[in-house]
Amino acid sequence: MSRALLALPLILAFSLSAAAQSPSAKTSAPPQQVSLPTPVTLPANLPQPRPDDVKSIDSVLSALYGVISGPAGPRDWDRFRSLFLSQARLTSATKNADGTSRVHPMGVEDYAKGAGDYFLQHAFFESPIVNRVQTFGNISQIFSSYESRRAAGEAPFARGINSIQLLNDGSRWWIVSILWDEERSDNPLPKELASKSSADQK
Repeated sequence: MSRALLALPLILAFSLSAAAQSPSAKTSAPPQQVSLPTPVTLPANLPQPRPDDVKSIDSVLSALYGVISGPAGPRDWDRFRSLFLSQARLTSATKNADGTSRVHPMGVEDYAKGAGDYFLQHAFFESPIVNRVQTFGNISQIFSSYESRRAAGEAPFARGINSIQLLNDGSRWWIVSILWDEERSDNPLPKELASKSSADQK
């Protein structure tokens, strides 16, 4: 943001103050009322969440990984939907075999449809390795490294990082977006996210 734009509120405030102190200013006029924008109403038409799923950052992450994991068969997509804002985006940013980049943005329903068809035929288990959380006010950003397996207890067939953005509306946490990339030979997981440290295990 340019300095000119940053200075604009100060210039306006000074101008208004000078006008108020000017002898020609009308002293009998009541102060002008400023109408603030109406806050955006968060969606009310989504499936009701399980209260324990959305009460904390840890509980949202646990629900997110838990709801997509399991043997071949259907998933609880209403539980999945209840974690997200209706406008949320899920975006895969990976590479093709020839090295070209592949970016695939999806809405919540797009993901449920595509992944749901796959999960009906294939077992899939995904779990976090390390979660690195940063919070400011009512927003949080999590770098969550993960492992994907075809059966519980097997060696992972894929690893990567989910970049997850969360919003707290004062009563619960919402997932706003998830962006992820997979580990490759030229893109290994950072050391601090590749395995749990003793501090992470506490």
